[in-house]
Amino acid sequence: MIRDAILTDIPFIHNLIGELALYERALEQFTLTQEQLAIDGFGDNPCWKAFVAEHENEVVGVALCYIKYSTWKGKGVFLDDLIVTESKRGYGFGKALLREVAKYAKSENANHVDWLVLDWNQPSIDFYKKIESELDPEWIKCTIRKKQMDSLIGD
Repeated sequence: MIRDAILTDIPFIHNLIGELALYERALEQFTLTQEQLAIDGFGDNPCWKAFVAEHENEVVGVALCYIKYSTWKGKGVFLDDLIVTESKRGYGFGKALLREVAKYAKSENANHVDWLVLDWNQPSIDFYKKIESELDPEWIKCTIRKKQMDSLIGD
């Protein structure tokens, strides 16, 4: 079953994000608390939406996304994470979650759904190719963090 995430799903979503951080060899970068995740998704100014996959009354997957805008393509949805717990991969939960994100994007009148995948994550790349998504090797992700923001601002 795929459904909208609710506040009580936060511990499960947080655990899945931690599982992904471990899989992606970046556990030390995972600093988001459950409290902040809850505020950002269910507080006064929510900035993300999520769908969860349930199997036998257990959350086994999550797709977390948000609205974005492209000056070339217009309104879109950015899929920040698509996570299915390792023991439940290969059963269709990922595709079902991605389908729900596509429905959400369509309901929001979005023109596209974008996401990132690590270049070494071949199982995910194979999955994305199987559903005929476009993988663009030309673009490089750029980031500035709080330290760089402060420097840029002059603080």
